[in-house]
Amino acid sequence: MAAVGVLGGAGLVGLGMKAGKQGSVVLPLANTFQTASNQTTSTADVTPAPTPTSVPSAAELTAQQRATRVKALDAALKKYAATVPEFSVAVLDKKTGQRYSFRGTKTYETASVVKVQVLGCLLLTAQDKHRHLNSTELALAKRMIRLSDNDATTSLFTRLGKASAVQSCDRRLGLTETKVSSSWGLTRTTVDDQVKLLSQLVATKSPLDEYSRELAYSLMSTVNEAQDWGVPAAATDDEHFTVKNGWLPRSTENNRWIINSVGRITGDDTDVSIAVLSHNHGSMSGGITVVEKVAKMTRQYLKY
Repeated sequence: MAAVGVLGGAGLVGLGMKAGKQGSVVLPLANTFQTASNQTTSTADVTPAPTPTSVPSAAELTAQQRATRVKALDAALKKYAATVPEFSVAVLDKKTGQRYSFRGTKTYETASVVKVQVLGCLLLTAQDKHRHLNSTELALAKRMIRLSDNDATTSLFTRLGKASAVQSCDRRLGLTETKVSSSWGLTRTTVDDQVKLLSQLVATKSPLDEYSRELAYSLMSTVNEAQDWGVPAAATDDEHFTVKNGWLPRSTENNRWIINSVGRITGDDTDVSIAVLSHNHGSMSGGITVVEKVAKMTRQYLKY
């Protein structure tokens, strides 16, 4: 058949040449080629195969956006950290389950943010005895959290069994990087541990029962107005916050200031816990400025 095809073609060419002497037979040879089977095919019929494309899923797009935001926040915090005393920050978004931390495992002295640990231990201890706080414990807890009263804290710390008891409670609450000091304000912790503690104050599967969680929220959402700086700076006007701050001029650091803030911001679309720990500030007000800027930067970049 191939031979016939070739011969037939030659015969037509010959015919065309002969007819051309008398007039007007023209054959379109320029746009043809022969296939492996010697069949003639027009190049106009050949269409390139489409290149396959992959469309990312919604989950993949979300992960890509998150990675971009984290990278940008890392860079911004690193740049800011080069200009101010040392700090660390961690954020836990309860709605998404996403965590972020910058220098998350760096340890700092707690100053008064340890009072949240003392409160947690007080509540756990009462639960173990199948009761609520008695009137004395509740009065001390209110002074400790709302006013950051040191005498009330020392009283509760002693009643509970001091450092070893609070350390035991910390383990039950999942804190693995915190070392409780017999001088409670010198307890050492990390921002990663602090957001774990904050999460236990709201999680339904927390060792803390509903009564304990509600009481902790009630106290930390009604701190003295003079002490509502720090984490609340990242909240909008229509959102709610809880907070406990710590501040201490450290004698071993030439009386430079420890400034810490831990708390939670909630709203219609927001539920985040934030911990900022820092030290070596020249003044309390200067330290507060740093802590608040860092808290705001996490919101600016992470878009919670």
